[in-house]
Amino acid sequence: MVKYVEGDRNAKGLRFGIVASRFNDLVTRKLLDGALSALKERGADDEDVEVVRVPGAFEIPQAAKKLCAAGKFDAIICLGAVIKGDTPHFDFIATEASRGIGRVGLEFNIPVLFGVLTTDDIEQALARCAPDSSNKGMETALAAIEMANVFKKI
Repeated sequence: MVKYVEGDRNAKGLRFGIVASRFNDLVTRKLLDGALSALKERGADDEDVEVVRVPGAFEIPQAAKKLCAAGKFDAIICLGAVIKGDTPHFDFIATEASRGIGRVGLEFNIPVLFGVLTTDDIEQALARCAPDSSNKGMETALAAIEMANVFKKI
């Protein structure tokens, strides 16, 4: 018989580290609010969540790595917003943030979730951080809960 391993969305008893960039704070604050709301709605206690604010998306992987190395979290949630401008800066930051977050996730034995928006304009970013189920911070937190539970079962 095939064995299936799936996680649930119960955050009770799990510990989460959240790294959120301050750059594009209008967007990242709403992503963070969505993530915190999702964790609380699923049973996470306030004392089981630690939020680290960093200057921008480029710094997210560095802080995520530090949180992973602390060994006290079941999952790390990375939140940021990189909005395209008139220069290639967007491409460099988006690439390095995603590459760095992915690398940290592979290096440590806990889930590290990517919740960094990469949008063409502010309107797209605002649509992805609305205070409803389209909030990508909320989506990322739900995925973090599920992955933390999957890792506990594997």
